[in-house]
Amino acid sequence: MAGAATKKQKASAKDKAISWQIKGELALNCSCDVFCPCVVSLGQHPPTQGFCHAWLAVRIDEGHYGDADLGGLNVALLLDIPGRMGEGDWKAAAYMDKRTDDAQYDALMQIFSGQAGGTTSVLKLLVSEFLGARREEVLYETEGKTRIVTVPGILNGQVVPIPGGSPDEDVLLKNTQYWMGPDVTLAKGLKSRIRDFGRVWNFENKSAELLQIDWHN
Repeated sequence: MAGAATKKQKASAKDKAISWQIKGELALNCSCDVFCPCVVSLGQHPPTQGFCHAWLAVRIDEGHYGDADLGGLNVALLLDIPGRMGEGDWKAAAYMDKRTDDAQYDALMQIFSGQAGGTTSVLKLLVSEFLGARREEVLYETEGKTRIVTVPGILNGQVVPIPGGSPDEDVLLKNTQYWMGPDVTLAKGLKSRIRDFGRVWNFENKSAELLQIDWHN
């Protein structure tokens, strides 16, 4: 009996999810006209073009996956969604900060594939084909209100909040059930080109969003 109990304890420890959390900012630019209906419909309304092509980038200000420190790293994703977001069948590719060591790279792969559970577990359900992942230089910079995301040779993106009634306040959609975060700053793409995996996309003047994120399990 003691041996059986020990085996159960080992299995339980093995199955226990690794604690993780990332805090920072997310920028997303897609093929929808301003503003993307997927946020408020939670993926049930069709994208404005009938499909959604998008890139997103995350600046991790602080974070961890188990003992691996993730603070200061950046990640970008390419997303190819054939219809309503909630219906799945997404295709995705990931670009991990080239500064990652092996532990950090594996941690980010677990989080951004949804395998780590928690906030991003929805990706495990929605992404049916992973096109690939690799280390690249992923730059996430801020100039005034403009967010500039660059993956040299692949992504050249600039996202800025759309003008509001008061120039000092961004147009903000608050208290949503959007899985990425409840408060979304409405934005648009200024310069926005991504080219990889046979996709050549331009989202200039298309829908974009900015979110402060706190993802965890």
